[in-house]
Amino acid sequence: MSLETVARQSLYRQTHARGGDLHSLADRRLLGRIWRFAARHHRRLAVFVGVSVVGATLTVATPLLAGRVVDQITGAGSAGVVVMLAVVIAAVAVAEAAVSLLTRWLSSTIGEGLILDLRTAVFDHVQRMPVAFFTRTRTGALVSRLGNDVMGAQRAFSDTLSGVVANLVTLTLTLAVMLSISWQITLAALVVLPLFLIPARRIGTAMARLSREAAAHNATMNTQMTERFSAPGATLVKLFGDTAAESREFAVRAGRVRDIGVRTAMLQSTFMNSLTLMSALALALVYGLGGALALGGHLQAGQIVALALLLTRLYAPLTALANARVEIATALVSFERVFEVLDLVPLIRERPGAVEVPRGPDHRGVAVEFDDVRFSYPAADQVSLASLEEVAELDHRGGEEVLHGISFTARPGQVVALVGPSGAGKSTIASLAARLYDVHSGAIRLNGTDIRDVTFASLKDTVGMVTQDGHLFHESIRANLMLAAPEATDDELWAALRRARLDDVVAAMPDGLDTVVGERGYRLSGGQRQRLTIARVLLASPQVVILDEATASLDSESEAAVQQALAEALKGRTSIVIAHRLSTVRAADVILVVEDGRIVERGEHQELLARGGRYADLYRTQFGSNPRRNCIPAGPHSNFRCRNASSAGELTACVQWEDVLSG
Repeated sequence: MSLETVARQSLYRQTHARGGDLHSLADRRLLGRIWRFAARHHRRLAVFVGVSVVGATLTVATPLLAGRVVDQITGAGSAGVVVMLAVVIAAVAVAEAAVSLLTRWLSSTIGEGLILDLRTAVFDHVQRMPVAFFTRTRTGALVSRLGNDVMGAQRAFSDTLSGVVANLVTLTLTLAVMLSISWQITLAALVVLPLFLIPARRIGTAMARLSREAAAHNATMNTQMTERFSAPGATLVKLFGDTAAESREFAVRAGRVRDIGVRTAMLQSTFMNSLTLMSALALALVYGLGGALALGGHLQAGQIVALALLLTRLYAPLTALANARVEIATALVSFERVFEVLDLVPLIRERPGAVEVPRGPDHRGVAVEFDDVRFSYPAADQVSLASLEEVAELDHRGGEEVLHGISFTARPGQVVALVGPSGAGKSTIASLAARLYDVHSGAIRLNGTDIRDVTFASLKDTVGMVTQDGHLFHESIRANLMLAAPEATDDELWAALRRARLDDVVAAMPDGLDTVVGERGYRLSGGQRQRLTIARVLLASPQVVILDEATASLDSESEAAVQQALAEALKGRTSIVIAHRLSTVRAADVILVVEDGRIVERGEHQELLARGGRYADLYRTQFGSNPRRNCIPAGPHSNFRCRNASSAGELTACVQWEDVLSG
């Protein structure tokens, strides 16, 4: 490897260094964890180190052979010997190329294998984290752990390890050979070395600082583009934003990145030109001092040539080893950041010996029981990392209790409705029923078994949830549906769509089931997104269905279609329904009024109205003194339709669950 190549690599690694120091080398726990990942590839690592040693030995052999050729020529040697030496040099070159390819293959397989191990470990671990983790973490910072940090850790084995081993062997052999030829020239060559290392350090530090500044600007621009180029973000800017100001802000950052790029290029060019000059001066020193010694009869011409060729074999490993500190520190920082994520303990874990959700009497379904449930959201330091939230320090304070002694039972096949003002705790109750969080005290039971004692797979098969936003992945309709049933056939997919009142819409699409729905499903209307999520629940066929404001953001026509789809989803299942519109829960078996994390009223619709309490107040607020003054039945077993409705909210308020369910 030439001195120029080593210098370029040195500048690059210093420029992209992540910081850190070598104190981590004394951390036996960290080193032990690194070895546990690397030990899976220990045989290839051993071969890799051995091949690197062979390659380093071959690099020293070529200058010595070249010197022998020169001695044969100047000393009137044999032509046969010269030819033989040339053949040996050629053979060494071929062997060096083969060793280089083998080294590269070994380093890449070890490095890529390590990437696979680390990425899958982090990905699997992150999937086990609670929802609270994702509500606090910046997605970009988390993705960076699976990208930049894993790659940095991988380089510790694919580049740093091989470089340190090969350079140590090369340096040792080169110094030994040079000292055996001429200790005077060797010492003179070492004196020149600081003229290279000092500028490399200073320029590398300056470039690292510029690189970090450019990375910060690029990250800000990426965030701006990600937020502004999404469908909701673009809509928000068009409605309220100043596009000219957005462009100016972007241009300022892009201009700074351009200036940094120009300055970085000039620093690198200045350094490389200085290096070329220094290398030429070093060769001049060898030829000048070596020539004087040769004329004095102390050296032969071939030895001078060998020393000149060995000079790069001396500077290159010395330079690389001098910067190995940066590479090792960067790799250790990367490992620490990866292990930092792996060390986060998931708050929700499957207990040893977990069982399946038991079947109810006569297989009639699943009963859901909340028994004196109290809950507060976890503190930041329990579920997240400061580096993932990009804050200096996490908040260690615990969350305030948001649910206070919640108790109720939804018997198999019953519909239990939760109503109340925003922030009362209704969605929190739904999240606990799906075990997105764990209760702090009390218990939630499915057919008498604590939800914390059942397997994750059994819980997922038993409880299905339709959320308000109806989230979809940027994939096909088929892929979004098959999240619930990976083995489902096309007939089963179409059956679920038909029951969700969406089959005609999908059939009319050019690609049918293979239609890509767009980011978060934005190529579909709000009602279509919700019906697709309902079809997904129908495909999963859970015994307990949770609806969290599933129709809150829909127009009256979409709501009517979704309500029909929901009737299919709830039929014969235990259901927990959250709704702001009280008309949608009139037919519920039990209505729970939730305020400030407490159940303040419970009963059936007519019973609660007659009681004249909080439910009656909420009902009067929504409908006035005569809640049915604008509603007339369209026919038996059908939705109420409205006349003289003064608003879309009043219109949709006429949709009644009792008619939908009976139809």
